[in-house]
Order: sequence, then C-alpha cells, then structure tokens
Amino acid sequence: MLVLRAVEVFILEPDVPLPQTLLSHPSYLKIFIPENTRELRLELQGCATNGSLGCPVRLTVGSATLPRNFQKVLTCISPSWACHLLLPSPPWDRWLQVTARSLAGPHVSVAFRAVAALTACRPWTLNSQHLLPSGTNQSCNASAGLLPPSPGSRGPGRSSRLGSGPFCLMSYPVLREDMDVVSVRFRPVDRVSMLVQSAVPSVLRLHLNTGMDSGGSLTVSLQSNQTAVTNNTLVVVCVNAASPFLSFNTSLNCTTAFFQGYPLSLSASSRQAELVIPYPETDNWYLSLQLVCPESPEECEQTSVLVETTLYLVPCLNDCGPYGQCLLLRRHSYLYAGCSCKAGWRGWSCTDNSTAQTVAQQRVATLLLTLSNLMFLAPIAISVHRLLLVEASVYAYTMFFSTFYHACDQPGEAVLCILSYDTLQYCDFLGSGVSIWVTILCMARLKAALKHVLFLLGTLVFAMSLQLDRRGAWNMMGPCLFAFVVMVTMWVYRCGHRRQCYPTSWQRWGFFLLPGISMAAVAVAIYTSMMTSDNYYYTHSIWHMLLAGSAAFLLPPREEHTEPWACSQKLTCRYQICKSHREELYAVT
Repeated sequence: MLVLRAVEVFILEPDVPLPQTLLSHPSYLKIFIPENTRELRLELQGCATNGSLGCPVRLTVGSATLPRNFQKVLTCISPSWACHLLLPSPPWDRWLQVTARSLAGPHVSVAFRAVAALTACRPWTLNSQHLLPSGTNQSCNASAGLLPPSPGSRGPGRSSRLGSGPFCLMSYPVLREDMDVVSVRFRPVDRVSMLVQSAVPSVLRLHLNTGMDSGGSLTVSLQSNQTAVTNNTLVVVCVNAASPFLSFNTSLNCTTAFFQGYPLSLSASSRQAELVIPYPETDNWYLSLQLVCPESPEECEQTSVLVETTLYLVPCLNDCGPYGQCLLLRRHSYLYAGCSCKAGWRGWSCTDNSTAQTVAQQRVATLLLTLSNLMFLAPIAISVHRLLLVEASVYAYTMFFSTFYHACDQPGEAVLCILSYDTLQYCDFLGSGVSIWVTILCMARLKAALKHVLFLLGTLVFAMSLQLDRRGAWNMMGPCLFAFVVMVTMWVYRCGHRRQCYPTSWQRWGFFLLPGISMAAVAVAIYTSMMTSDNYYYTHSIWHMLLAGSAAFLLPPREEHTEPWACSQKLTCRYQICKSHREELYAVT
C-alpha cells in the first residue's frame, strides 16, 4: 500500500466561503458532516481565470482510493450557470474529502470561492413511553400521539444549523446483542415491531462498526400485519450504510450520496420480505421504512402499519445446510466466514444443487478413492519377498491411513471416520511422503545401518514439516530431492568404481526401472497439473495406483546369495545355519 499524505488541507466550514487559487497542483479540502444531515450542497462562486470569466475546475467529492461509484465529480466550465453539487444523505459523522483540480493550462491560475451548505433536521426519537403495545390495533386515533410535528419545508439548498431544522425521521433505539463470533442480534428496545407512517421515515441504526462484523452476513427480515397493509398502501424499505435514505417522497431508488442501497417493499400481496447482505462493510447501517400510497396519497395520512423486524448477523447463512461446513478464516486481524460446500453443492449457503452428486455417485467416488489403495499390496508383497521389511511396513501404513482418510474425507452420506479427520489427514500425508523417501533410499543400496538412520531422520523431518505447513509443496519435494541426490551419487560412485553402468543388467533397466520411472513421472504430472475439484475422484485414484505401481517396479532386487522370505538353509538334523551380516561369519544354533 502506497500512502501519500497531503501537507495542506483546508477545512471547509458550512456557510463560510473559502477562497482558493489553483495552479498546477490540486487543492485539498475537507468538510465534517455531522449526524442527521439531510443534504450537502457544494457551490463554486466568483470563479475567474487570470482575471477573465470562466471556471475550468473539476471538483471530486469522496475518497480517491475507493471505486468511482464512491465518488461524485463536478466539472465547471461555463460561468453562465451556477456550478454546484447536491448530495442527498451524505455519510454521517465523518470528514468528507474534496479535491479541486484546474482544467486550464499549467501556468494559468484559477480563483474561486468554495461554499458548503448543510440541510439538517432533527430526529423524533421514540422511547418506551411513546411505543404502543404490539397487539394494539392501529387506527388514526390510536396513533395520533406518535406523529411527529410536520416536517415543514425541506427544499434543496436550505441551510440551517443542526438541531434547529424540522423533524425528518422517527428514530427507534436499537439494542445490540453479541451472541458469538461474528454473530450479533439487533432488536428495537422493548419491542419487535416498528410503527411505519407516511409523514416521515422510521429509521433503525445498526452498529456494525466494531471492526469484527464485516466477515459475516447481515440478514434483514420484515413482516407486516395481515390487516394493516391494504391494496392501495405500500411499505417501502431501504437498507443503506453510512446514512439513511430519507427521500421517499421524491424517489424510491434508495440511493444516497455514495451508496446505492438495497430496496425492499411490503404490500397486500407480499407481506414478508427478506434481504441478505454478505460481508457488510464496517459502518453504521440504517434501515428506513415509510408508508407510501401511489394512487391515493391522502389515504396514507390516516393509516399506520406495524412492521415486525428480525435483524441479525451470522457467520454463515442457515449454517451452510446439510451439505456444507461453516469455516472461519483469520488474516491480519480480519475475520471472515464462509461455507465450504460438499458433494457438488454450490451457492452462498450450499443450496444450489445444479451440480450436486447423487448418493450413487458419492458411493462410487468413495470406492474409487479407497479401493485404489489396494494397489499397495503389490509393493508390500515384493518388499517382504525381498527382505525389505521396513519398506513393507511403511507401505502398509500408507495404504491403511490413505484408505480410511479418503473414506472420512468424502462429502455427503458415504462417510466413514475411524479417527478424527485431522488425524487421518496428517497420517495420510506423512505416509505418502515417507513412502517416496524410503523407496528412493532403498534404490540407492546403502549399507543397512546408514539406510535405517536416514529412514528415521527423514520420517522425523517429514513429521516436522507437515506440522508447519501440511500442504506446502517443498515440505515433500525437499526431502525427496535430497534422497534423489543421494541415490544418484551412489549410482555414479558405483559406475566409476566398477567401470560399467549401474545397474548393470539391461533387463533391469528395460523391465523395471524405465516403467517405474515413467509411472512416477505420470503420477507427479497428474498430481501437480491435472487434478481439479471436478475430476478429483478419478485423478487421485490414478495417482494412488501409479504411486504404488512405481514403488513395486523401482524396488531393488534382493541381495545375491540371500534366500527369499529369510529362509535359512535347514539341515536334516534340525540344525539351522544363520549368517551375521555385520561379521559375515556363520554360526550353528
């Protein structure tokens, strides 16, 4: 992030002209927008260019780092008309940045006066004494005491100090209850329903400015009384950030100065409405409601409606349903939540079944990923036959945990977990890495003591690296490359010592090494470049078979003059001849 700080920023006070002169560098202004500001009007007066009339100035209101829909641009060229910018419902309780740039040449000076005018109004705050019981039937007489004073004149451009203007909204106090991580419930104090009338909007403010609320989903659910909304009445609702929408009498598009807003409506045919806002920005959010009668406005003057509100913030919508899991992600003090869908289900809350798998497909996928591990029986049998018992144990360990890990990893109904998912995954990754490690070192034909020391050290290194980062590429590639260097070094040493290629047999190269290396190369290519979430069941099953098959081909033959299955030469007198590999002496037991 590149941060540039303006050295000189002028404060623009309401109704106080601020003289400015532009040359090649822009001029930076800022104005504080207090709470309950209805409208902001920016105007350029007395604009002149080097003493002549003309106003080549571009005025940008809003942050320059945000997208363009968070900015308002005013270009002034002709002096024949008033150059002004009108912003309805600007962001409350914050500084608003204004940048003025000259459109004239680099050596032309432009002088003007910037004037800001704020139109403010006072909220009619309702407390528990003003609220009616939820079950009271609303009528003109019952709700007469709730009506605020007449809004009066609210023409654009009218300037007034905050607190001296007319009432522009009915403000309901809202209680915030923190339930859990990224889980908040909002409710009006002492009640659930809001009284909605046609005189002024009814507004609820939702505090989502703690810095930990932007990682969930904000849900707004509204329901009106069954008899309150008639065919000629309509409850219009707007959900906005930073400032509420207050211009229901002139527009119904929910657009404030820098925010598009989310529109909702309640009518006789649709008495319920719901809105879900994923990842709401950190700010104060406002819910505005007003009663509108498009056909007969006079009917709304004698009508009021109770609207029941359900407002809450949850990490995941509907807890991701039966085919999803709600996960929390924390990065650089930011906390986010999201659904991890399974079995081909998609959508914000895993409700889209357009690509979902059937139960039969889930079972086939489970069988492919688990039964493909039976291919490890081949290297296990060959290892035992060639007296490679440590290698056989590693392959058996890998086959067991890979089978049950993939049985537990499957989505949907075809799931079997004998241990916790994290334990099975760790053991599967550890077994896969150690299998490659012992296979390559076994091909190097090291001395027995050195080979087993490297086996143990490599296993410990794999265990440590997987604990650091289980899916890191170099955690497995690093030790395997080291083992490959050891193998190549030993082969080159034997080639120079024996003055012939090692291994010496062309049958060994043609029928074992080349097929094994080819299978391993294809397995690595599939694992690194061809495996996707859609073909995972097929490609990963092929990876299992190729990995096990390559190990079976690449395992070296047993030592010369060594009988298979560790069978010693038995004598007719039931004595047994044993060989000590260390002393190379024969003893009779």
